[in-house]
Amino acid sequence: MNSATTSSDSIEHAAAISEADRPTNVLFFDGVCGLCNRSVDFVLSRDRRGTIRFAPLQGETAKQVLSSEFRVPSAKTQSFDTIIWLDSSSREFVRSAAAVRVLWRLGGVWSLIGWLLWLIPRPLRDVGYRLVAANRYRWFGKKETCRLPSPAERERFLP
Repeated sequence: MNSATTSSDSIEHAAAISEADRPTNVLFFDGVCGLCNRSVDFVLSRDRRGTIRFAPLQGETAKQVLSSEFRVPSAKTQSFDTIIWLDSSSREFVRSAAAVRVLWRLGGVWSLIGWLLWLIPRPLRDVGYRLVAANRYRWFGKKETCRLPSPAERERFLP
């Protein structure tokens, strides 16, 4: 992807691993957030094709794959207030743009809901996203450790 094709929702990146080795169709999430873990459960149960993979923002995959703008923050700024979708073309989408793309990937009625959300201007979608993100630990709880996948889910989770 060249810089001329970069949209405001997509972030051009310089990966720590080769482009050919980058995983695709990955949803990066805050591994200790109760809402994020429920969202992962939601996607797991509705991804009938089993093509979406998951990785915690606190994990090694995030450190190696995400662009420098989204790499794991230092201990001083430990903030994982967004989800990131890495699509099949290795483009990164954040906040509401990531959520919409995951809904599109799920297909069926979820794709329709994603299209309806897409009609809302991104700045407005992101205001709602940021409001929930700022309160997610208070409303949905925070775990001590990242989510551990069940044996059946293990192949869909990246470290």
